[in-house]
Amino acid sequence: MPQPIHLADWQQQDALNRRKFLQTSANGLGAMALGCLLGQGHGKASALGQTHFVPVAKRVIYLFQSGGPAQMDLFDPKPQLEKHRGQELPDSIRGKQRLTGMTSNQNTLPVAPTKYRFTAHGQSGLELSEMLPNLGRVADELCVVRSIHSEAINHDPAITFLQTGFQLSGRPSIGSWVSYGLGAINRDLPTYIVMTSRGGSGDAQPLYSRLWSSGFLPTQHSGVKFRNSGDPVYYLSNPAGIDRKTRRDMLNDLGKLNRKRFDTLGDPEIKSRIAQYEMAFRMQSSVPELTDVSGEPEHVLNLYGPDVKKPGSFAANCLLARRLVERDVRFVQLFHMGWDHHSNLSRDLPRQCRDTDHPTAGLISDLKQRGLLDDTLIVWGGEFGRTIYAQSPEKNGGRDHHPRCFSYMLAGGGVKAGSVYGETDDYSYNIVRDPVHVHDLNATILNQLGMDHESLVFKFQGRQYRLTDVHGQIIDDILT
Repeated sequence: MPQPIHLADWQQQDALNRRKFLQTSANGLGAMALGCLLGQGHGKASALGQTHFVPVAKRVIYLFQSGGPAQMDLFDPKPQLEKHRGQELPDSIRGKQRLTGMTSNQNTLPVAPTKYRFTAHGQSGLELSEMLPNLGRVADELCVVRSIHSEAINHDPAITFLQTGFQLSGRPSIGSWVSYGLGAINRDLPTYIVMTSRGGSGDAQPLYSRLWSSGFLPTQHSGVKFRNSGDPVYYLSNPAGIDRKTRRDMLNDLGKLNRKRFDTLGDPEIKSRIAQYEMAFRMQSSVPELTDVSGEPEHVLNLYGPDVKKPGSFAANCLLARRLVERDVRFVQLFHMGWDHHSNLSRDLPRQCRDTDHPTAGLISDLKQRGLLDDTLIVWGGEFGRTIYAQSPEKNGGRDHHPRCFSYMLAGGGVKAGSVYGETDDYSYNIVRDPVHVHDLNATILNQLGMDHESLVFKFQGRQYRLTDVHGQIIDDILT
C-alpha cells in the first residue's frame, strides 16, 4: 500500500527553529506550497510528488444539484408502484428510519409514485424519466448509480458531508483535496473553480463559501468562486488611472515586503499570499479571454439550450465549465439551487429539469466531440434523495428528504458508459443491492484522478485527516 503523504503539523514544529528550517530548505514546505499553485511539475502530484498510479481522468466537473433531486422521478423507475398509490407506506419498508420535523406531524404517509413515464434509451437501454429527454440522447455515455446513501437528513449537514466527508463545517472540500494532492496544470488559472446558479422554482437552500473552502489545508487550495454578473472575480479590472505596468510594479514592491516578512516570521501562509497575488495578476489576462464566449459558433451554443447566453444560468456555467477544463483547470464545480421540492412537485420539478437537462447533455456532447470526455469525469447529484411518500398534500404535494437511497449520474473519466449500478426496493426507499456510501463515491473520484484516498492525508492538530475519514471503498464495478 502507498505510504501516506502529508505536510508537517506546524504546531508540533514550534520547538524547532522554524525560521531557519524554512529559509534553508530549498524544497521547504513554503516553496512546495508555492510550487503547487504555480503548477511546477506538470503531470505530477506537484508538492506531494507523483500520483499514486496512472490517472484515468485529468479533470472533474461536479454538477451539484443543491436541495436533493427526487430519484424516483428521474433515475429510479418503479412502474409497479402505481397500484399502491395513496396507500400508507408499510412499516416494513419504513423500518425505524426517523422522519424530519416537516413530516413527523403528518397523520399519514401516503405512497406517491411518480407521474412521469420512463423510457429506455440508446443501445444500452438505460431508463430515464421523460423529464430528461436530452440526457436520453446521451444515455449511452451515462453511468447511473441508484444506491448512494448518506447519514444526514437535513440540508446543511448533508451538503457539507458530500463536499467534505464530515457533517460539521471546517474540513477541506473535495476540490481542495484534489488541488492539494495534484496541484495545477494551467498556471494562469486557479486549480479549483466554483460557479453557482439558481433554478426558476423550488426552495433554494443557501450555499456558503465553506463548501468550497480549503479548511485546514493551505489557503491557496480553496475554490475560487466566479460571480454571476460583472467581472467574474472582484478587482479583475484595474482601477481608473492604473495600467498593467503600474500594477506589476506595485506587486513587485509588495512581493519584496512579503518576502521580508517571511524572512522574519517563517510563516508558510506568506508564501501562499505571494503566490495568490501573482495568480490574481495572471488572471487579469486569462479570465477575460476565458469568459468571452463571443467566438463560440452557434451550433455549439445550441448544444447547451436557450439559456446559454444568460449570464449566471446553469447553461452558461456549463459552457464555461467546458472552456475551463479545455484549459486544464483540474476541478470545476457548479452548484445549482432549487431542488428542495416539499410542495408543488408537479409544477416545480419540470421547471428545474428544463434548467438542467439540456445544458448537462450539451456539456457531455461537447466534451465528447472535442475528445475531452474520456479524461474528464462528470459527476451529477445532490445531497440526498426524496421520499416516496407525499408531503404537504394540501399544497399540491411534494417529497421530503431521504438519505437512505438516492441516485447519482456519472459520465466520462473511465466509468462504464450506458450502465446502471445498485438497486433499491419496490418503493425506492431502501437499498437491496450494491450500496454506495458517500465516502465510496469520493474515494472513487480520487481514484480516477490517480490518487489513493487512504494515502492522501494531512496532519492537523495531531491527527492524520483525509477526505474519506477512515472509510471508503472504490466502486470497481462502475469503472472500465
